[in-house]
Amino acid sequence: MAKDLSAIIIGMDPMNNEAIWEKMLKKTFWGQGGGGIFSAAMSGIDIALWDIKGKAWGVPLYKMLGGKSREKIRTYASQLQFGWGDGSDKDMLTEPEQYAQAALTAVSEGYDAIKVDTVAMDRHGNWNQQNLNGPLTDKILRLGYDRMAAIRDAVGPDVDIIAEMHAFTDTTSAIQFGRMIEELGIFYYEEPVMPLNPAQMKQVADKVNIPLAAGERIYWRWGYRPFLENGSLSVIQPDICTCGGITEVKKICDMAHVYDKTVQIHVCGGPISTAVALHMETAIPNFVIHELHRYALLEPNTQTCKYNYLPKNGMYDVPELPGIGQELTEETMKKSPTITVK
Repeated sequence: MAKDLSAIIIGMDPMNNEAIWEKMLKKTFWGQGGGGIFSAAMSGIDIALWDIKGKAWGVPLYKMLGGKSREKIRTYASQLQFGWGDGSDKDMLTEPEQYAQAALTAVSEGYDAIKVDTVAMDRHGNWNQQNLNGPLTDKILRLGYDRMAAIRDAVGPDVDIIAEMHAFTDTTSAIQFGRMIEELGIFYYEEPVMPLNPAQMKQVADKVNIPLAAGERIYWRWGYRPFLENGSLSVIQPDICTCGGITEVKKICDMAHVYDKTVQIHVCGGPISTAVALHMETAIPNFVIHELHRYALLEPNTQTCKYNYLPKNGMYDVPELPGIGQELTEETMKKSPTITVK
């Protein structure tokens, strides 16, 4: 897909990212239907264009986006159902005590916010996503609640908890579980229903007294528009690497600001995803928090690039190198397929 798009834009000035973005969108015809694969290809090209521009001008990306709105980027430890801190890939946790311990480990490293999915795995360690359409049994609800409550009891009231649902629940079960965990002081409730369903998201928002978040599987301004117009989402979560790149996501963030919505960039990839997110998050006024996924700490991810940006006491500094402030290693380049477009 990136090869096909590259053929469309060869010969254009890389400084003209707006014109290039529009040409990729309009010249392909079917591309206007959107979708993750097409949008991700556009994103890769767009990020490269901004990197070229920053390196040519000798400035970091955030300065081209308007400068800093903040010096430090507050960060949460993400996906604690996989554990935290041992540096290995492991099976998902099952017992409430394990969830509590993972949260305590993250807090001991300086994080004052965490995200966790407490319903995706059943009591025996089996994936549970096929069994979460409502109405849910008390057994399933109680297990998810007990895990979440164990975390709250362990970390106390001053740590923010994001409840991740991965859209495994539907409208009925999301309302059931959301109401159940309201008393635990949840920071926000992520993807409680299918992320392309603004009407159902609104139903959950009206019934559950927790701010809703979604966006990693919503694409372009046109995808976000119905969610902003119906007011269902309090936090939007565009992924710069799949949502159209820097050019598009900056517009989405500005659009959300008009509706008094905050932004948490979705970061579930490698060091390039982290770098571009940090630049965007320091620039926009409506930033809320940065995501550090557990898998981003594993060596197969960290070793792909030259710079391993990490938070200190739950706070990131913003890269100051020109462009996005990140480079692939020579080893990564050797392992990757090379495609030449003429």
